[in-house]
Amino acid sequence: MFLAILSYVGIIVGFIFLTLAIAAGLYYLSELVEEHSRFTKRLLEKLIYSIIAIHVLLLLFDHFPFWLTLFSVGTQIVYYQNLKQFPFIQLSSGVFISSCVLVLLNHYFWFQHFSRPSIPPPTLRSSPLYEPPSAFPSFSEVSSFFGICVWLVPFSLFVSLSAGDNVLPSTVESTNGFSSGMGEGQGARAATLRKGQGMAKVVIGKVQEGVAEIARVIGWGDDPRAGSGRIV
Repeated sequence: MFLAILSYVGIIVGFIFLTLAIAAGLYYLSELVEEHSRFTKRLLEKLIYSIIAIHVLLLLFDHFPFWLTLFSVGTQIVYYQNLKQFPFIQLSSGVFISSCVLVLLNHYFWFQHFSRPSIPPPTLRSSPLYEPPSAFPSFSEVSSFFGICVWLVPFSLFVSLSAGDNVLPSTVESTNGFSSGMGEGQGARAATLRKGQGMAKVVIGKVQEGVAEIARVIGWGDDPRAGSGRIV
């Protein structure tokens, strides 16, 4: 009995460490994107083109459904629209909202496809070149397809893009730099260095603040107001 309880504790601890490792990786990727935004934009463009090409190859050689493939290619084109003002984006813009909706729809449609594989039409089955599938797609094949063709671009955009609310302070700072006598070249350099924070970085920061607040409430953390000289 105690061994079973110990196994549950180990699973919980392992999940916590895995979550922390993923959060640390996202934070580090956001730092890299902030420093190399131009290279990241070119990389995302090539990534979208590559995934569109993969969809076409799957359609031609693995007989993937035409309309579903066309829908996925359309989602990639919508994702591409987010790169026009990269790395900045307005969370209330139609392109961003459409991208969020298409991510869920694309995942749902492909999940339905792999859950209930369609039978090829009689014209295709009667062809002498037709080879019936020996088995359903394996877990590794399905997971690889979802990871690369469905989730890779949205995940990369989530790490790379900066919310518009986090861009405004950097714009003000660069403007103040010009008004205080900073040269044009120095002001441009300062505006380049002070970019908005990525959405992944902001989300991790908010979660960290929430965890710290919960720890403070239950008495596990220090009160940030302690030692400030104020009487509460």
